[in-house]
Amino acid sequence: MRIGLYPGTFDPITLGHIDIIQRAMALVDRLVIGVAINRDKGPMFSLEERVAMVEAECAAIQARTGGEIVVHPFENLLIDCARDVGAGIIVRGLRAVADFEYEFQMVGMNRALDASIETVFMMADARRQAIASKLVKEIARLGGDVSKFVTPPVQAALRSHLKR
Repeated sequence: MRIGLYPGTFDPITLGHIDIIQRAMALVDRLVIGVAINRDKGPMFSLEERVAMVEAECAAIQARTGGEIVVHPFENLLIDCARDVGAGIIVRGLRAVADFEYEFQMVGMNRALDASIETVFMMADARRQAIASKLVKEIARLGGDVSKFVTPPVQAALRSHLKR
């Protein structure tokens, strides 16, 4: 069984993330969505909220593809998370050259820690390359329309969270 791990904070999950998840399903039998706790980033949504959003968005993908998607929160090293879930592949989405520079360093470190786990880069769809969770949150905070970047349930979650 080919198991892939697609890690991120998913704060919130965007159409860019969903695009990578859908396409990664063609590469693996089971895709584990690793939702990083990462307290240093100061996420807008709690871990529980982010996990629930990812699970809700992935349910439709799983139904369409027939593949298996598992949502797995983690706080340890990415390579240790990959080992924990039995992943032989780490899936990473790239939007721009700046993403590649950071990811290139991460691959080198991960390969030094465990050369048996391969990293696969997927370019974001051209229509989704500008989407970043950080920018989506900023647009929502300032009252802008984020409907081009997230699904309606995520948009509603953003609105609800910002009303608190």
